[in-house]
Amino acid sequence: MIVSDIPLFGMIKDRMHWLSERQGVLAQNVANADTPGYVARDLKELDFNTMVESAQIGKMSMTQTRAGHLSGSAAGSSSMKVVRSPDSETSPTGNAVVLEEQMVKVADTQLQYDTATGLYSKSMSILKTALGTNR
Repeated sequence: MIVSDIPLFGMIKDRMHWLSERQGVLAQNVANADTPGYVARDLKELDFNTMVESAQIGKMSMTQTRAGHLSGSAAGSSSMKVVRSPDSETSPTGNAVVLEEQMVKVADTQLQYDTATGLYSKSMSILKTALGTNR
């Protein structure tokens, strides 16, 4: 069994990948803080419900056993999309990047990444304990 086949680990991996990509987009914003006409960008936020549904595709399928039951279907996609996200101020040159706001987003993203790695580590420790290989 591969660890990434466990839905929890797959979702944590997807979240960490999203956070890593977001750090790259935020770094581009900071690098272009003095570029005339540059508008800050960010990644479209991940939807937890979509992550849960995509983690279960292929693993389980719902069956409609009575006419009144809801049919199961997966909605949306979990692809990352870069969107324009102008900060609160725009300079006279048309630049819409506020370094302070970008640094707050960078710090928040780092905190979320640390939380995800901690959750991954604890989950792995619990799994090892359950298997009797944690010493």
